[in-house]
Amino acid sequence: MRPLLARARSPEANRRLLERAARRWFRAPPYALYRDSDAGSGGLWISARPGSHPPRPGKLILYVHGGGFISGSPRTHAAMCARLAWLTGVEVFAPRYRLAPTDPFPAGREDIRAAWEAVIAKGYRPRDVILAGDSAGANLIFGLLADLCAEGACPAGVVALSPIADFTFSGASIADNAVTECMLPAERRDELVDWYLGKHDPADPHASPLFANYSAPPPVLIQYAENELLRDDGVRLAQVLRDAGGEVVVQTWPRAPHVFQIFDGWVPEARDALTGVADFVKRCLA
Repeated sequence: MRPLLARARSPEANRRLLERAARRWFRAPPYALYRDSDAGSGGLWISARPGSHPPRPGKLILYVHGGGFISGSPRTHAAMCARLAWLTGVEVFAPRYRLAPTDPFPAGREDIRAAWEAVIAKGYRPRDVILAGDSAGANLIFGLLADLCAEGACPAGVVALSPIADFTFSGASIADNAVTECMLPAERRDELVDWYLGKHDPADPHASPLFANYSAPPPVLIQYAENELLRDDGVRLAQVLRDAGGEVVVQTWPRAPHVFQIFDGWVPEARDALTGVADFVKRCLA
């Protein structure tokens, strides 16, 4: 994938790549149900075999898709969300959010806040909701988490798969893993900043949640592979949350693609990781 992403010269080309990958490679469990929603900026309600296995009432995973802030949608990540719904017995809401460069920062952040408000307006209590996301989506959920912690309305827990947390790219793995990373082309990181942030300060904690304050955060699960470009974003974010008094579970794999969990059915580590996510979600929602 890295050579394809390196050659994709525009956000539109990146979107086509991810959409094609979703159709060809991302496997959902059978009998998953996808329902369009107009909550917030819209999105998908996702459940697995709801007829024979009704999801737990009043419990929810709010899952924010990745895609580098320029690509992706609830549909591209629907298969993995359906697998999470099956493994956890919990319904998933995957919100839609505006993408750069047409709608740069803070548009996506605003849309995810609106999705949270819409979920609460439907009657879900914060303590019954898991915030989850991968890569750029994980960035957005940590931005939301910092706000919710300050407001005293924390969710039950947070799941982050290979989060991007630092737009200053100060982590050692940005250089150390530039060769071993098999998904993200390190040489294109400045383009991403231009597309998403423009002239905005990359150290703004609303854009780079590594620098945010988290008051009494809920339990957090962070997963990543040791060979990833963004490895140290996960490492350092875990320490920030622990320093704030939070319980943080870090699960790592020695060598796997960025957000390898989405390749469930192809990459052997993916099901192991998703099972770890499911165990964590069940514990937080017990």
